[in-house]
Amino acid sequence: MDNDALLVAQLKDKKTQEQAFRKLMSLYKERLYWHIRKIVYVHDDADDVLQNTFIKIFRNIHSFKEQSKLYSWMYRIATNEAITFINKKATKQQIDLSELQLKSVENLSNDIDFTGDEIQLLLQKAIITLPHKQQLVFNMKYFDEMKYKEMSEILDTSVGALKASYFHAVKKIEDFLKNH
Repeated sequence: MDNDALLVAQLKDKKTQEQAFRKLMSLYKERLYWHIRKIVYVHDDADDVLQNTFIKIFRNIHSFKEQSKLYSWMYRIATNEAITFINKKATKQQIDLSELQLKSVENLSNDIDFTGDEIQLLLQKAIITLPHKQQLVFNMKYFDEMKYKEMSEILDTSVGALKASYFHAVKKIEDFLKNH
């Protein structure tokens, strides 16, 4: 039994569930936080989405079929939670999603939790010009160094489509950076 299978078994067992969940959080909290942060951009929003993600994981661990890796399943939940969050936030503010993202990136330079320099800020501005799916693919491949197979499981998209999406994203980012 590998570590994931053992952890899942412990999460599904009432006697070991609490301790296993603490272990799960310590193992995956930071990686999921940064994945979410690349979607929502704002630290406080990322914390909220991360908390919602772990609540959803806890409530739904019994429906995890173990056909994919535990991390891929959690990553998919985090991605969906983050997308739902930014869509709701844009609707609440009565602005377009791309406008919300632009505002969030422009506020990054004032964010005490953002440690990037001008080049990082410019890269983030380039990323938000991409269609949403390309943003996800680019972030997962470039920043998270995720393999296409894993991305395929998380985004429920073929490896070929992901490769094409990443290629187009890189081209658009290069063009953006050349012009700015």
